[in-house]
Amino acid sequence: MNSHIPLVNVVIPSWNGQALLVACLEALQQQTLRDFAVYVVDNGSTDGSVAYLAEHFPQAKVITNTQNLGFATAVNQGIRAGQSRYVAVLNNDTEVSPDWLAVLVSTAENSPDVGMCASKMLFADNAQMINSTGICVDRVGMVWDRRGGESDDAAEVGPVEIFGPCGGAALYRREMLDAIGLFDEDFFAYMEDVDLAWRARIAGWRCMYVPQARVLHRHSSTGKEGSPFKSFHLGRNKVWLIAKNYPFYTFWYYVPLLLFYDVLAVLFMFVMRGDVHTLRGRWAGWRRISQMWRKRPHISTTERKDIAYLLAPVWPWRVLHRYQHLSSTALE
Repeated sequence: MNSHIPLVNVVIPSWNGQALLVACLEALQQQTLRDFAVYVVDNGSTDGSVAYLAEHFPQAKVITNTQNLGFATAVNQGIRAGQSRYVAVLNNDTEVSPDWLAVLVSTAENSPDVGMCASKMLFADNAQMINSTGICVDRVGMVWDRRGGESDDAAEVGPVEIFGPCGGAALYRREMLDAIGLFDEDFFAYMEDVDLAWRARIAGWRCMYVPQARVLHRHSSTGKEGSPFKSFHLGRNKVWLIAKNYPFYTFWYYVPLLLFYDVLAVLFMFVMRGDVHTLRGRWAGWRRISQMWRKRPHISTTERKDIAYLLAPVWPWRVLHRYQHLSSTALE
């Protein structure tokens, strides 16, 4: 009986993603770091994914659900299934570079207080454009992809401290997850990675962006950009994210501005795009806000880290620019 515990468990949540999984798993087979196991968590797929994996990728451990339980629950199932020192989370619509795992793990191993590492995610259809190099959050609670839409700079090499990683291609230290908890399953999908990163930062864990950890990403292959599903969950989870993590004790004077920006965002989506799902999501979020408030991290004042320096300034003129690279034209 093989009792070896891999250094890394790679967890890939998937829903009707058979066509995407081929490239994702083939890229993992080329990793220079070999001490890892792959867990594919299938969320009730009806496209033959499970049978296909059994036939073509028997080395992958497959966890099957009878229905779509969402990204957060699926990832948590994969995390709980192993005991590895590190957990890497990958979207099924990604292709990682051969040294992806090696450089992420090396960065984490160099600093015991680094609990998270972020990858350089590039658009698969335009590999010269950055999709994400991690998460940014500003002082009114707006969230966006760090450096999204910028041109790739292949010359950058050194790790840089950032707020947190995009959960589409991230490395997490299990010790950190054991200390702060896993992804919040109430979120179902979207912003659960921001919530996890925020909780980790409050608890004193750091995150490093590793530019050599390159990943091609077919953005929003499952939850389409601008879809009612995505708009609703982003709208709802934004309310929950703020209720759970926003440092009101430090930034109480930003709260009116936060609410003002949020109302403008909902109005913009309705007037410019006819999107009522963002409003539906906000309403659903507010209906359960007391429940989320009770989930705020229970960390003493002496242990709680002041992460004010990680929250970006408020730049009204840059808001729309942050999301332009996610338009349909940018991905064609």
